[in-house]
Amino acid sequence: MTDVLERARALGEFSGAAWAYGRSRGPVTRGRLGTLAWDGDPVTESTLWDLASVTKPIAGLAVMSLVESGELTLDDPVALHLPEYAGTDKAGISVYELLTHTSRIPGQQPLYRDHPTRDELLGAVTRLSLRPSPGVEYSSQGFMILGLIAERAARLPLDRLVRERVTAPAGMGETRFLLPEPEWRRAAATEDCPWRGRLVQGTVHDENAEVMGGVAGHAGLFGTLDDLARLGRALCSGGGGVLGARTLEVMTRTRTGGRALAWAGWEQHGCSGGDLLSPAAYGHTGFTGTSLWVDPELDVFVVLLTNRVHPTRNSAAIGRIRRAFHNVAVTEALS
Repeated sequence: MTDVLERARALGEFSGAAWAYGRSRGPVTRGRLGTLAWDGDPVTESTLWDLASVTKPIAGLAVMSLVESGELTLDDPVALHLPEYAGTDKAGISVYELLTHTSRIPGQQPLYRDHPTRDELLGAVTRLSLRPSPGVEYSSQGFMILGLIAERAARLPLDRLVRERVTAPAGMGETRFLLPEPEWRRAAATEDCPWRGRLVQGTVHDENAEVMGGVAGHAGLFGTLDDLARLGRALCSGGGGVLGARTLEVMTRTRTGGRALAWAGWEQHGCSGGDLLSPAAYGHTGFTGTSLWVDPELDVFVVLLTNRVHPTRNSAAIGRIRRAFHNVAVTEALS
């Protein structure tokens, strides 16, 4: 286990890493290595990691809790909750399509470059032209809209909704948006960012999320290893107070082009969860080098947290590192 990650650090793929794996009833194996930045303090149990797109399934859990409580349905169209989208090509897109990345809203849009305020950026999302053909396209922009829908349906800001519906019930007391400045030093550094002109540490790495104020449906959460392990155990146990078992099953077993609802499904080839999980497994990665995978059939969860974008995002090696790590973690969890 440690060998895989120590070799990766020696090659400069990240300055620090933390990991946990186990089963719903334990025990949980934890570890850490490296430093918060290449010239920084050591990674500790209290290190805060920018979860990046692991925010998406956590926000998705909050959305599904609104489905449980009757405040949303998966077939609700965007314009039902966001009247400002009425008359646009996105008015009829459903919550289901947003969750499964089948909305046809283009992804990977660097809107922050030309839209420096939250209102301007959200206006630009409204004006994005839909793809002409149906299919799966990973879309952070779709999850920006999903976060707004959740806020309107719950009548709560997204950060408070996620806290009340997900992180508090799961015992994730350290996981939150918007770290107070005194806690920035606890965070693993991410990119030496040309756009910002500084090293990012303690504030959100995702540029669109930063323009949105650090709270968004697609990115922005920070969390500790133990918090993510608590979530992994809760999901392994069928919901663990976050969702009912049936709701979690619908969320994680639904497969549309390989996507579950806010999660990625396991695939035999090229999957970040490695080669040894079952077809029932689901998970998500974050661009910063984070991931969470859960396999309800094997009763195994695996968390890997790194800062693979430090000091730059240029390396693509994290894909193989993740697969090798998960193969070892699953083997040891089941031994």
